[in-house]
Amino acid sequence: MLLGAVLLWALNVTVTKYMLEHGWLPLAYATIRYFAAIALFWIYTWWREGSLRIARADWIYVGIAAGMIFVNQLCFVYSLEFAHASTVSLLFGSCPMFVGLISIVFLRSDLESSFWIGAGLTFAGVALIATGAGGGLVSGWRGDLLSIALAITWAAYTIAIAPLMRRYSPYRISALVLALGWAPLALVSVPQIARQDFAFSGTVWLGFAYAVVGPLFLTNILWFTAVDRVGAARASIFNNMQPFFGVLFALLILSESLHALEIVGGVLIFAGIYLERRLRQPVVSPAE
Repeated sequence: MLLGAVLLWALNVTVTKYMLEHGWLPLAYATIRYFAAIALFWIYTWWREGSLRIARADWIYVGIAAGMIFVNQLCFVYSLEFAHASTVSLLFGSCPMFVGLISIVFLRSDLESSFWIGAGLTFAGVALIATGAGGGLVSGWRGDLLSIALAITWAAYTIAIAPLMRRYSPYRISALVLALGWAPLALVSVPQIARQDFAFSGTVWLGFAYAVVGPLFLTNILWFTAVDRVGAARASIFNNMQPFFGVLFALLILSESLHALEIVGGVLIFAGIYLERRLRQPVVSPAE
């Protein structure tokens, strides 16, 4: 289930790039896709739990998470508008390090020296990928910056829902957060929806159906069911493979190519995350 969820998420980057190359306008795609996913989540969550209630004190976390999802989706579709799917996948691999940095700034977390070693390698990799993706930092700066912002906003979303995950199911959280994040997305998408031509081929509609059901709906069921059985630590190992498979799908399906600097940068990102987790010394009490 973990591997299935990771593969579905990784393929979504390539599928979305394909959608944008075959007629979908970025905001129209994001808005209609999320609307369909929200409908599925509300039906499934109501059938499973019979309630969508969230305590009043927890709505601030819901609001922050929804804001991050809104910005994240803007970054997602426009990063793929300006950059290769392989580049977006590689840069998204820096997300764990941004989780650590955000924790330092907003949660006043104390991180070990192993984190800074991993962060240094990771961000060196990000710089190499940004340099190699478009032949230089300037020529591809929009796609590079949006890809990095994609990782940052997803890291912020991950931290925002952490308190909610201790009290509610991931399905209830997703149903509410996606709905609140969709509202501003729908507002800014009105001009593009009005211009959108829906005369797509069957392949494009099939890809759109996948983008709704696979990475937005089915992955949540697979991922959180598996995490409940094997634990978050083991699941995170699988999640680290998502950028690798994202690049693989882009190379095989979209016939993209990687610059040598991107390859080296990707290796540095993976090495940074691996070393940080390998060198980290967990603090365990005698009772634990």
